[in-house]
Amino acid sequence: MSRAATARALPAPTRPRARPKPKPRAKQKVEPRRRLAGGVVWIGLVAALLAGVVALNVAVLRLNIRLDQTQSERNQLRADNAQLNTEIAAKAASGRILGLASGQLGLRPANPDYLDLRK
Repeated sequence: MSRAATARALPAPTRPRARPKPKPRAKQKVEPRRRLAGGVVWIGLVAALLAGVVALNVAVLRLNIRLDQTQSERNQLRADNAQLNTEIAAKAASGRILGLASGQLGLRPANPDYLDLRK
């Protein structure tokens, strides 16, 4: 009997409670929105990068136009300088200067009446 008394005195083994089934969450609805939002962000990022590339190309084209204008101006200035150098050389010719000096101004070349003291 003692066994029966001890068996009765022990509490009955408890059964583990069954967890209630989880309710379906709204993950199915949130994931497409996240994917959609992520896609919009990527599209915006790629669009911004492409706009940057286009802006960079436009800046390079503007610089090339300025460079072409500067080079054509430089070539024009070089041509003008060459023409001016030709005019200077023509006007600095000694025969022309002697003719102008004697004809218009009445000047004559100096007479070399000097002593050579280098001896």
